[in-house]
Amino acid sequence: MSNAVSRSILLLVGANLLAAFSDVTLKVLNGEVPTFEYVFIRQLIGTGLLFPFWWKLPKEQRQEGLSWITFSRAQLILLGSACAMIAVTYLPLATANAMFYVAPLLMLPLAFLLLKEHPTLKQILATAAGFAGVLIVLRPEQFQWAAIAGLGCALSNALCNLLIRRLPAQQALVSTLFWTGLMTLPISLLLALPQWEPIRWANLGWIVLINLLVLGYHALVVMAYRPVEANRIALAEYSGLVFATILGFVLFAEMPDLLTCIGIVLIVIPMMPIQWRKWLFRAQTSLAQDPAK
Repeated sequence: MSNAVSRSILLLVGANLLAAFSDVTLKVLNGEVPTFEYVFIRQLIGTGLLFPFWWKLPKEQRQEGLSWITFSRAQLILLGSACAMIAVTYLPLATANAMFYVAPLLMLPLAFLLLKEHPTLKQILATAAGFAGVLIVLRPEQFQWAAIAGLGCALSNALCNLLIRRLPAQQALVSTLFWTGLMTLPISLLLALPQWEPIRWANLGWIVLINLLVLGYHALVVMAYRPVEANRIALAEYSGLVFATILGFVLFAEMPDLLTCIGIVLIVIPMMPIQWRKWLFRAQTSLAQDPAK
């Protein structure tokens, strides 16, 4: 595995840890803020936080993110944020994240169709195992409108991540994030106005925290996907499912059952770099041969 791929995998794992904490904070909100009002306020705060950093860039770099690709990613982020709020509010964290992590499964066929990237047989088999794990975690009784929202989030995330590959290689990250946030504001405001409600200061504070976590997530995702082919690192997205399951149990007493645990194992093991799997296999073999170790 090359250094670039290893670095991108670590960046994605870090991004998904931030995303898991964002989901926890979103669950604390418990749907008290209307969906698109939440999205608009979050994006407005994020754009405001980025503005001074964007303004310090040279004039040429400030204009770099002004493109149709950025506009398309912005609308996908708008859709994904709304769907994520619905799914996290009404589903256990592990189940909601199982739906979100359909995104890496979608990325392989989408990368083939849109970017002409050809996955290897191992990647196809690993993706199939991960998809089986998602189905086990979800199960028919969990499939409801909130789960459909989770699927919508997965599709928007997959397309959004793939579009990163269309961004110029040297485009400033701050410029990318600023223009993406700015381009979500008009449509999110139009969608928010019909159901706008007064917001409590405590909820505003939670939205600020979510925004910081999401900004960190998107920054790490852009850094991860830009230098390598999407199908080489997409499976690392599954790390967030482990984080979400642990945090759901610790913070919300959402105890995963046996089938959920089996599904998570099927999802996580294929994403592990081959040298990690060999090390784990050797450790298990050694322990079996000498139980006293």
